[in-house]
This record gives sequence, structure tokens and C-alpha cells, in this order.
Amino acid sequence: MRTPTAVPAELLVVAEAQEGLLSASQCDEHGVGSHRRARLVEKGRWCRVTHAVFDTVVTPVPRRTGTGAHDHRRRRAAWLGLLAYGRDAIAVGPCALVLLGVEGVRVDPVPEATLPGARAARSRDGMHLRQFDDGMTVTNVEGRWVATPDWALAQAVPEMGRRRAVAAMDSARRLGLVSAAGLERAHDLARGRRGVARTHSWWAESDARAESPLETFARLDCTDAGIAPDELQVEVYDEGRLLGRGDVGWRLPGGRWLIAELDGRDVHSEPAALLRDRTRQNDLVGSGAVDLLRFTGRDVTPPGASRPGRLVADVRRHLRRARHHSPSSTTWRTE
Repeated sequence: MRTPTAVPAELLVVAEAQEGLLSASQCDEHGVGSHRRARLVEKGRWCRVTHAVFDTVVTPVPRRTGTGAHDHRRRRAAWLGLLAYGRDAIAVGPCALVLLGVEGVRVDPVPEATLPGARAARSRDGMHLRQFDDGMTVTNVEGRWVATPDWALAQAVPEMGRRRAVAAMDSARRLGLVSAAGLERAHDLARGRRGVARTHSWWAESDARAESPLETFARLDCTDAGIAPDELQVEVYDEGRLLGRGDVGWRLPGGRWLIAELDGRDVHSEPAALLRDRTRQNDLVGSGAVDLLRFTGRDVTPPGASRPGRLVADVRRHLRRARHHSPSSTTWRTE
């Protein structure tokens, strides 16, 4: 016998794909009507997030940390906007970028969407319904409509800070969502929007070789400090054998390199990853052709800081001191 608060397994699968959220219409489709939803809320198993949207993950769960937690919060905001405004809603701006898999978006984006033909922007419960952009193209992601990458960037970049905006452009290009020409089109689509004037120089700073927002932030830090890297994704070889690849590199006399590695906690904290990193680092340093520095997100310049972070200081110091190393037989190549 089904209890008053029983939830069909197939509905929970839907919720899991939507970061724990469900719309009232989805519940109705799976036989969980308004009375049962009210009982679930009353019992504390669900909570009502906004009109006709419910959070099914109320009970304590293992704490998410690092990138996983950040991705959950971003995707939850994107799904909340879509579910709150109904089946015809289209994810736009930062929320569209999130659902497209683009990195660099802030951890807590405003849930936002648009509706075909929507003219007057309305907000409720911390969510924003944007005006529909004439001519906007959309794509289907996870069964819902999402602005295409060029339109999403055009909508998002004027509202972002420089570092996150460039990181999002880098990510979209690295993922193959936009080409260099596609990024130019996004810039054109952004013209005339509020806030776009301050962004015009940013679009030229994008580099598809950056493999993470942290690499983008580090590159911008160094460029702003007058020590722009010479190459990204530097491959170091010794007698034809690939020793490893460095995230950011500066050429030193005699064919040597100063390489900075940017370590994300989630990527590099597992034992197997630590072992691979240690072996690769030992090979690079042991070649005699590389000076290797390793940094984490704490070493980049914090937003609003008056002085550069540790990364800039360490790179500048090593560039000054490392000129005396002699050449070796190791060669370099970039992707």
C-alpha cells in the first residue's frame, strides 16, 4: 500500500538530474498531486522553493566540497529558473552557460530565464525573467531549451567581472562550443547592452588553450603584472620522450623553461592523481631544463585586492633568479 508521502522512484530520478528540484507539473505527471506534495512539505521531506517548485533534498546529505559543490549550486540556480517559469522557459545568460557546461560562472548566479515574446522583465523570489532577445537562437540541453553559446556569452559577459568573463570565453572555446569567429559574433551580439562598454578589450584576451578558470586567472594576473607567459600547455621532451606538460610557461635562456602548474583541489587530491603529479614533477625537474612552481587558487589575486597574490610574486622572483641555469638537451614543444 502506498503511503501518503511515498515518491515514485522514477520521479526521484528526474529530481536527481535537476539538482534535487521538481516542478509541480512534473510531480502531477508522476502521480504526486498537490495533497501529497503538501504532506511531504509538512513532514519536512520536501520544501517549497518558490511557487510550484519543490526541493526534494531536505534531509542531511554528505557535505559536498570543492568543485562538486560549486557545480551543484550553479546548476541548481539554472534549473530553478527553468522550472519556475514553466515548460516554455529558456535558460539564458550565466544560467545557459552553466547548462552548456561552461566553466567560470560565479558560484551563486541569479536563477534566470526568458519566455518567447517576453517584453517586461519581472523578478520574484530572487529569480529574474529576462526580456526575450529578438533573433535569439536556442539549443536543447537535457530536454530543456537553452540559449546557444554565442547568445549566452553576449548576455552574460556584460554582467560579469573581467576574470570570470574571460574564463567563460576560454572554457567555451576549449569545449568547442564557439570558435574564434563565434566569439567575435558573440561580441557583436553583446554590443549595445548595458555594461558592455567596459568589456570590449576583454574579448581579445580569450585563449582556448586554458584548461580551467584557475589557469585563466593566473594568466591574467601575470599579464596585468607585466610578466605575461610566453606559452600555455608547454610540452617538455627529453630525447623524444614526453616528460610532461606545464600549464603556463616562460622561456629562460638556453632553451630552459619556468613552468607554473595550477592545481585544483578536486583534480589533484586523489591518491592516484597525487602519484601521477609527483612522478611528472620529478621527471620535469630532473631533466635539468625546467624550473617548476606549483600553485592553488589561494595563490591568485583575490577579487578587489590591492596587491597581486603569491603567484605573481613567486614567478617574478624566479624569472629574475633563474637566468643562470645552463642549457640541457631537453627540447620543448607547445600544443
